[in-house]
Amino acid sequence: MPGIRPATPQDVEAVARLFRVVRTACLPYLPDLHTPAAELAFFRDHVFPGCTVWIAGEAAIDGFCAWRPGWVDHLYIRPDCHGQGRGTALLAQAMAEHPKLRLWVFQRNAQALRFYAARGFRVVERTDGSRNEEHEPDALLEWVRA
Repeated sequence: MPGIRPATPQDVEAVARLFRVVRTACLPYLPDLHTPAAELAFFRDHVFPGCTVWIAGEAAIDGFCAWRPGWVDHLYIRPDCHGQGRGTALLAQAMAEHPKLRLWVFQRNAQALRFYAARGFRVVERTDGSRNEEHEPDALLEWVRA
């Protein structure tokens, strides 16, 4: 498995592209609400300045995780790299830096729910989706270091 490393500003375009690829492939039920240009602006202007971002991969980015104190905002792994430890390594980096983390997962994303449960996250709230822009039922998960 390729290693993980902190992202640099030069990685923002590849991260934004990977975000779109993974959402399209793994979450096909979500509406396509933003253009690729808007997603790039979001990652450039909000995610990279406001979060710690780490990536998996070397020549190509196979995955990324973005977190801030107490929250994992994004964890996306290229579909052909699922099950190879990249997501675990990225999430472990965030978990090493924080004693408690929360994150949102769409309730239909059974693969992600299993992934997080296996790493000690538990569901603390379920919603009907009325508070997210996709209007898709989601779940708030929480992990607390023992």
